[in-house]
Amino acid sequence: MVKTIIPYEQCPRFEKTFGILGRKWNGLIIDALLTEGSQRFRDLANMVDKCSDRVLVERLKELEEEDLIERVLQEESARPVYRLTKRGRDLSRVMKDIHEWSEKWYTLEDCQ
Repeated sequence: MVKTIIPYEQCPRFEKTFGILGRKWNGLIIDALLTEGSQRFRDLANMVDKCSDRVLVERLKELEEEDLIERVLQEESARPVYRLTKRGRDLSRVMKDIHEWSEKWYTLEDCQ
């Protein structure tokens, strides 16, 4: 019997998703919004403190274009808040699994 080898083929949807979540800072932004809820830019910048303001603006725009977050103007303030969309909130299980995996396999010393 001859075994046929089928070449590995990347799923385009998985590739797109991993491209978004794997981009530096995106996962941390999503996690901060999942954990703390809607945030103003400055508060979000403080949570993802190693990300420059310029890059944070770029990432927020990208995540907004992907319909993972939305920028909402509040009536009482001219400053917008950023919050997850339904699509973004649906990542909560994935982010929980990543937290559990990282706690299992990395120590705090590994992160220094």
